[in-house]
Amino acid sequence: MNTQSVTLGFSEKVLPAEKSDVLASGKKLRILATVKLFKLGRLSSGRAVELAGMDRVEFLLNLNRYNVFPLHSELDDLE
Repeated sequence: MNTQSVTLGFSEKVLPAEKSDVLASGKKLRILATVKLFKLGRLSSGRAVELAGMDRVEFLLNLNRYNVFPLHSELDDLE
């Protein structure tokens, strides 16, 4: 499996308010981006789990944390 990396450059001034370190901030950004892409329907839950680097249960709990309903696309299909 090929993996690719994306590098984000930003000032330390823009780290989240809780003063977390750069690696923790990077992980949070990765999760936020994954949740947003999932919410927009750009990623399936399986691909989102891979991109977020976590197991399915942990990802679903993160969706709840960010007020994203995990079955949104399925509900759209039913309508």
